[in-house]
Amino acid sequence: MPLKIPTIDCSQGDAETLFAELREKLSPRGDVVSAAGRQRTIELFGEPLSPQQVVEQICSDVRDQGLPALLSYTSKLDQKDLTAETIRVSTDEIAAAHATADESFLKTVRQIRDNIMEFQTAILSSDVSVVRENGNSQVELRQRYLPLRRVGICVPGGAAAYPSTVLMTAVPAQAAGVQEIAIVVPPTEFGAYNVDMLATCHELGITEIYRVGGAQAVASLAYGVEGIERVDKIVGPGNLFVALAKRHVFGEVDIDSIAGPSEVIVLADESANPKFIASDLISQAEHSPGSGVLITWHAALIDAVRDELEKQLNQLSRGDLARQCLEDYGAFILARDEDEAIRLTDLLATEHLHISTSNPEAILAKVQNAGAIFLGHYTPVALGDYVAGPSHVLPTGGTARFANGLCANDFLKRSSIISYNKSALIGDADAVQTMADKEGLTAHRASVDLRLENEN
Repeated sequence: MPLKIPTIDCSQGDAETLFAELREKLSPRGDVVSAAGRQRTIELFGEPLSPQQVVEQICSDVRDQGLPALLSYTSKLDQKDLTAETIRVSTDEIAAAHATADESFLKTVRQIRDNIMEFQTAILSSDVSVVRENGNSQVELRQRYLPLRRVGICVPGGAAAYPSTVLMTAVPAQAAGVQEIAIVVPPTEFGAYNVDMLATCHELGITEIYRVGGAQAVASLAYGVEGIERVDKIVGPGNLFVALAKRHVFGEVDIDSIAGPSEVIVLADESANPKFIASDLISQAEHSPGSGVLITWHAALIDAVRDELEKQLNQLSRGDLARQCLEDYGAFILARDEDEAIRLTDLLATEHLHISTSNPEAILAKVQNAGAIFLGHYTPVALGDYVAGPSHVLPTGGTARFANGLCANDFLKRSSIISYNKSALIGDADAVQTMADKEGLTAHRASVDLRLENEN
């Protein structure tokens, strides 16, 4: 069956409508659920709750009832009966997984860890000090950065194992100096019982791993339950329920983002190789859900990429899943020229942007919105997903217009420190008094006046 990816020709009158529909499909939503999912919700909760309502119920129960609710939901949703003693992966199990892991895999883990640490350490914020001196007057202003004490990481484990997520979240936290890292991962063969995932944790020195996933895992980290201490921040990807739960508990704890399906835009000209572009589009679509969009002003490239997609999808084990995602969430966009292509790219504000042109640096200078940007024909997105160094936890659903990818600095909290001597206070007193009078905050003024009441 021919691949049914819509083509949006910006020279046609209905292009704006089609583009608006594409933007809507890629935007973050929490109110859509399949018929099977709706039936499952009725079976578990007795009524057809929306995903948001499901998350609110789960989080409320875990907050109020603690560990019993966490274990109950793990049994109902994951069909895994755990106890207070078995919910945490033991250090012996972690060590045993490491001992049986393939040595070539462990070597790769160490290589990736070193790459991430090198980059994340290089971008780490450091303390700043500003001193103002005028005669006897001295003001010292500082910005101090300290690592968060305790961080929780959500690692997916439903349809595949993701040791790369452990690396891309935990290593930036370690670069920042976070001492306590707790990982929650579903109790599945791809999650808490996966050798590669556990071996990766062992390589990073992480020993606190819990067999729990979904909204209930997020709630346990945010509120704390018996045996799981609450954290200061929750990071990491997950399904719709994980994303909605993170949004729900924000304020109780900090979060990195509300992540949606993976997505890529390939911005390409006539110099691009259709084979390369097709592989980039498929690589994100195979996450299922995932989106791949080609934006070009070279019409012949669209037909060439469509042909390549047909060939490659038929040769891949997850080709059927990727095909469905490309048909549901993909598009070919034919812009009038380079400038329009860049404008449309910024409107979609994608998670991954691959600039596959003859002069990618020139395009880069004009681009505003993207989570991670990949330059040139030989920089596939998979490099950023696995090995380069920046984290692969990135803003999705158009949020790259204001949000950032995860990095070591997100695990730091900052405090401003202000120090005045008496002469400096005298010098700035008038400004404080004037503003306090304008705002009617008499105690603010008094806090200065009392200190200067014996001064001429």
